[in-house]
Amino acid sequence: MKHEPNATAKALAVTTAVIYVVCAAAVVLLPDLTMSVAQSWFHGLDLSRISVFNVTWGSFIQGLITATAGTWLVGYLFASTYNYFLKK
Repeated sequence: MKHEPNATAKALAVTTAVIYVVCAAAVVLLPDLTMSVAQSWFHGLDLSRISVFNVTWGSFIQGLITATAGTWLVGYLFASTYNYFLKK
C-alpha cells in the first residue's frame, strides 16, 4: 500500500494537534492526575521537583505550532521513505 506523503503528513499533524490540546487542557485542569500519568510513563521516575506547571497562551501556541509542524515533517518523511522502500 503506497502512502501519499502530503496526506500522511497532514493526518499525523492533525492527530498531534488534537493530542497536544487535550494534554494541555489536562495539565491546566487536572495537574495532579497529569503528573501521576507522566510519572507512570517514565517508570516511576520522581518528577516532583519539576511538577510546577506554567502554561501561558504564548507557550501553548508555540508548543502547538512546533509540535504540529514537526510531526508534519515526520509524516512526510515517513511516507516518502516508505514509498521508496516499497519500490525495492
